[in-house]
Amino acid sequence: MIIEYQRPDTISQALALLARDKPVSYPLGGGTVLNQGLEGDYAVVDLQSLGLGTIAKVGNQIQAGATATLQQLLDFLGLPDDLHTAIKQETNYNLRQIATIAGIIVSSSGRSPLATVLLAMDVQLKRLNFDGSESQVKLGDWFPIREVNQPNALITRIVFSSQIKLTFEMIARSPADQPIVCAAVALWASGRTRLALGGWGAAPILGMDGPEAGGIKEAGINAYNNAGDEWASAEYRQEMAGLLAQRCLQRLKE
Repeated sequence: MIIEYQRPDTISQALALLARDKPVSYPLGGGTVLNQGLEGDYAVVDLQSLGLGTIAKVGNQIQAGATATLQQLLDFLGLPDDLHTAIKQETNYNLRQIATIAGIIVSSSGRSPLATVLLAMDVQLKRLNFDGSESQVKLGDWFPIREVNQPNALITRIVFSSQIKLTFEMIARSPADQPIVCAAVALWASGRTRLALGGWGAAPILGMDGPEAGGIKEAGINAYNNAGDEWASAEYRQEMAGLLAQRCLQRLKE
């Protein structure tokens, strides 16, 4: 249960609070993650007064603050249509007003449409370590270690290219459900192509990152060769991953 609430006015104050051993402290953005329940006693450090809620285009990059909400990202002009689709699929209108970008990145499972799209877009996480130094890590490198890495730094913003073409496709039991299988393909002007797959596991996975799109269907099939659970068999997910990857690529070509 929450035994202490803090709302610091500066980043340095927030880092000092989060670095404490007692009580264990968690950053609080919109509160949707903590509302899911955490074990034991803990403190929360509200980040709303730290100026981390803005989204801006800087050169050829989009920089989105950690406490910017999903609705802010949805309303930001100039982003790919299929990024908007993934945001809408992530959660309903009311929760989009509260849920933050960093909260989704920290808490999302492999079934998250938005996390899958962000992985395809090769998002970079900008962070402040608890000692005050800055660091940067790719989302794809961070997912496998986030349970270990999360307490050591505060995510301040995410950064991605504004020049990416993007497509997203999914299969779910109903339009309102999270996907059983989903695929996102990002394409750069250089021809670089990234395929991310979601719908299974602890986090989305990268199926392909190459200089061109050849073999994308096979990459989707191979990436999900062991992706069975109570929702779908591995064989079904393999087939659908390949199909959706190919469909995404075809839409990009069109």
